[in-house]
Amino acid sequence: MEPVVFSWSGGKDSALALYLLSREVFNVRTLISTISEDYNRVSMHGVRRELLEEQAKSIGIPLLTISLPKDTSNEEYEKIMKRDMLYFKSHRVYHVVFGDIFLEDIRNYRESNLSKIGMKAIFPLWKQDTKELAEKFIKLGFKAIITSVDSDQLEGSFIGSMFNQDFLDSLPPSVDPCGENGEFHSFVFDGPIFSYPIQFQKGEIVFRENRFYYIDLIQ
Repeated sequence: MEPVVFSWSGGKDSALALYLLSREVFNVRTLISTISEDYNRVSMHGVRRELLEEQAKSIGIPLLTISLPKDTSNEEYEKIMKRDMLYFKSHRVYHVVFGDIFLEDIRNYRESNLSKIGMKAIFPLWKQDTKELAEKFIKLGFKAIITSVDSDQLEGSFIGSMFNQDFLDSLPPSVDPCGENGEFHSFVFDGPIFSYPIQFQKGEIVFRENRFYYIDLIQ
């Protein structure tokens, strides 16, 4: 089986991509997550590091967290990621898996950076219909909670909602069902890739940068 590392956000697209990745062909060696050094949380998702670690335990794949300082420039980010990718390449891992669906600029950016060091990207969800993907995620038995909302694109009242059919039915037509344009982010706490559900409690809801709502999830 081809060894790969997996770019893991803890959200629904990552979970579905990992599920759909053929384990008969690929051997996922490590989940990789970038963490805000200042907050010890997943950037944009706002999820605590310890919840990511609990996900990895339940999935049964080792987790590598990469800490990024606040306001990291693209140049600094690329330098940090290059260092860690070269480590995996030295262990004969040449592919990185991502859960991106249709944003061409992000795909091009990832592929360009990896090609510079002789590695390639894999996109299991690429160009699939996002409504169908969202419904498939739910039908497979995955469970997720909305952890952040961009209030420029979606009302803050959606924060803390469960990602289910009622949630999808209530989304405005302008919002992608998978939040692929950054409208919302999620945390997956149960489903077919997990050996046990991740336990948490809902904490405080905060509004940052006069734009983003976050809900704190506490173990």
